[in-house]
Amino acid sequence: MNHISVSDAKGIMGKNMIGPEEIDKLTDMKLLLGELLPEIQYSRDELEKKKEDYILILGIGSFNDGSPVTIRNMKKIVGMNPELSEPCFYNQDWYNKEDFIDIPMRDGWFLIRKEIYEESRAIQPLELKEKYNFPSAISCTYAFFMAWYILGIKLWYHDFVWCSDTDHNGDRIYVGKYHDVDGVNKNGFSIHRHLALRPCYGCID
Repeated sequence: MNHISVSDAKGIMGKNMIGPEEIDKLTDMKLLLGELLPEIQYSRDELEKKKEDYILILGIGSFNDGSPVTIRNMKKIVGMNPELSEPCFYNQDWYNKEDFIDIPMRDGWFLIRKEIYEESRAIQPLELKEKYNFPSAISCTYAFFMAWYILGIKLWYHDFVWCSDTDHNGDRIYVGKYHDVDGVNKNGFSIHRHLALRPCYGCID
């Protein structure tokens, strides 16, 4: 496959692209751009098909100080208090000992969908996995904050997105829903797990 150049990809994706130029200007979260850029692995045809509904993003694996771009480290930078600054993470700590928050972002380009598929709403993740490839939690988290900072887009503002990661019990991770439409919870990028039914669940009367 002939690889497409960054400039040609920009010509196709337009505003739906976060590349080295955009990342280099980022002040809220300084990332370490290498001298050699990864090749864009997508074909021109694929980008043409997805240019309206997806964002093409350059993933960077390290911050300027050399620390890895992980959910844990991003959380340290942006915090959890929307009254101090936004965007931020939702104030929760259940996942602090989970492995998936220390998985680093990979260097390379990826496409991520801006809105969830309407036909996927309220469907069990096991059923959805037969048709869709779930993105990783770090990819979704990275995409959310990059899109907010650079493009001014608030991805999955009222929706949750299933991820490929699971917790130590094998429960599926889902992220997103920055804003609670009912106004009960404070703003923040949320990370949750879908609890599977196990023998320890039951009822009483």
